[in-house]
Amino acid sequence: MQFLKKPSNFNFMSKRMHASVVSVVLIIVAIVALSTRGLNFGLDFSGGTLIELGYSHAVDLNKVRSDLETAGYNNAVVQNFGTSQDIIVRLAPQEGKSNSDISTQVIEVLSADANEKIEMRRVEFVGPQVGEELAEDGGLAVLYALICIFIYVFFRFEWRFAVGAVIALFHDVLITLGVFSLLQLDFDLTILAACLAVIGYSLNDTIVVFDRIRENFRKMRKGTSEEIVNTSLNQTLARTLMTSLTTLLVLVALFVVGGELIHGFATALIIGVLVGTYSSIYIASSSLLTLGVSKEDLMPVQKEGSDMDDIEGEGDLP
Repeated sequence: MQFLKKPSNFNFMSKRMHASVVSVVLIIVAIVALSTRGLNFGLDFSGGTLIELGYSHAVDLNKVRSDLETAGYNNAVVQNFGTSQDIIVRLAPQEGKSNSDISTQVIEVLSADANEKIEMRRVEFVGPQVGEELAEDGGLAVLYALICIFIYVFFRFEWRFAVGAVIALFHDVLITLGVFSLLQLDFDLTILAACLAVIGYSLNDTIVVFDRIRENFRKMRKGTSEEIVNTSLNQTLARTLMTSLTTLLVLVALFVVGGELIHGFATALIIGVLVGTYSSIYIASSSLLTLGVSKEDLMPVQKEGSDMDDIEGEGDLP
């Protein structure tokens, strides 16, 4: 990490057109994937049955999945819950079968294979209508977050900064959703929570860069807008990389050893951190230049009559 202590002098903005092309391609791929393949909604959104079971020994999850598939429950989601002896089974709705019938049959199938009595801890059922409401509410939550962020950045900085921040956040969320759609990874409430966390992480990184850009626009007497943005990005680069790397270390650890229950959450955040770090440099900052931000836009507003007050004050001196 010694290189992070040395001041860098990268000309980021000279590559902003290339970065824009890459971002446009990624966004188009994401939109096409979402339009044609859609998201692979989990039981939280599509509805289904959740069964929590307790064993007297560590459970082989692959064997449980195989037994359920043999019994006709395809695409069952089986995960450890708390300990290696406790599992959660999520099943898609079955036509002609009630919630109690499904749970009874699952217990019978798994007990017969395990040669032991399995304890059923709880059974929950999520109807399709509830799942649709959750999906709609989740989409509204992301939309409201972007609107609130626009208002916050607008009042703290300037409207060009607000537009740049929202463009960057929209870019990050859309690409994250596009990856999940393209790979058909399960999308449930934990992934939605990860998308909101990505918005918060990316915004924090963007605000740090914006703060330095505004400060340098006011301090640096010479230099074009592009040079000032480049200087600001280089000054915050060490902080950006250090934050991203330490965050990724934690997320990779969660991805590897966190278990299947948190696998999707960690995946979404890893994608979001990588894309968010890139967007704070090339999307948010480039947007400012595209929108024509200048020194005049960021200079403090001088109160009317303040010059006359200074002159009068000087005249009163002996």
